[in-house]
Amino acid sequence: MNDMRAALYDSYGPPDVLYVGRVPVPELRRGQVLVRVHAVSVNGGELHGRAGRVRLVTGRSFPQRTGLDFAGEVAEVDPAITGLRPGDRVWGVLPRTFGSAAEYVAVRPRNLAYAPENIGLVEAASLPAGTTAITALRSKARLKAGERLLVRGGSGGIGSIAVQLGKALGAHVTALAGAKNLDLVRELGADEVHSYATTGPSDLGRFDVIMDTVGTGLRAFRRLLAPGGRMVSIAFDVDRVAASLGYVLASTAHGRGRVRFFSGNPKHDLLAELTRLVESGAVRPVVDTVHPLAGIADAHRALEAGGVRGKHVIQVV
Repeated sequence: MNDMRAALYDSYGPPDVLYVGRVPVPELRRGQVLVRVHAVSVNGGELHGRAGRVRLVTGRSFPQRTGLDFAGEVAEVDPAITGLRPGDRVWGVLPRTFGSAAEYVAVRPRNLAYAPENIGLVEAASLPAGTTAITALRSKARLKAGERLLVRGGSGGIGSIAVQLGKALGAHVTALAGAKNLDLVRELGADEVHSYATTGPSDLGRFDVIMDTVGTGLRAFRRLLAPGGRMVSIAFDVDRVAASLGYVLASTAHGRGRVRFFSGNPKHDLLAELTRLVESGAVRPVVDTVHPLAGIADAHRALEAGGVRGKHVIQVV
């Protein structure tokens, strides 16, 4: 086993730059676990990386890789590690780097956890981004039972989990989504669902917590916060990056209701908490489409087109 298949691109650009090539299998280093990847999901950050919107971070060295989260089976374990064995079903997120859209990844135990036993690994691959929803609602916003929660992008990969988690935490959940996905969001537990195309901020009431997965119009939605309200954003306006991030920073010092912005980098405990939520039935996977690794360009194209119901998943095995 010297090399493996992986999704690559040799220049920044549209989804068509993606292809499946061969790269060396990761060398297992001290303190690492080699995971045979069964499936990964496609996340918004990967689209920005591939398009070159964050090239100051990703650099100009090619070929570059894509893929952030993964679900699979342990293939090999450094002898110094206890508690993990070949064949164990696991899921995880690479630590602030891309490259999981491949047949193998090498990570440290702190970057993975046992995958839920009640769903398959392809379904499981749609969920690791849900750790972002846990951090947003529990740690950043400190959502309490009985509070009013608004989720923007309620049918998306993270928004669909935020809706379910909000209900599990006892909140009254209102969600904005595309018209064709309103029934799905209701099935996930939302108390009120509105089409973002026909319902604007002025048509909504006050909220204790707003979770934004869209990144645009933050100022207008921030005005909906009730006294003591909290707004958490996990996205920014890619067409107005400086202005979008500048507004988030300014909200810390001025006006009512700071906008909290963060990017996820989950560790073992957070992934293990997500496993418990899935096994308890509080959170279930929502998969839009399963694509083969060779169809990763199609998956990127579909996510860019919008209107997603949960996650686009890449089946590697």
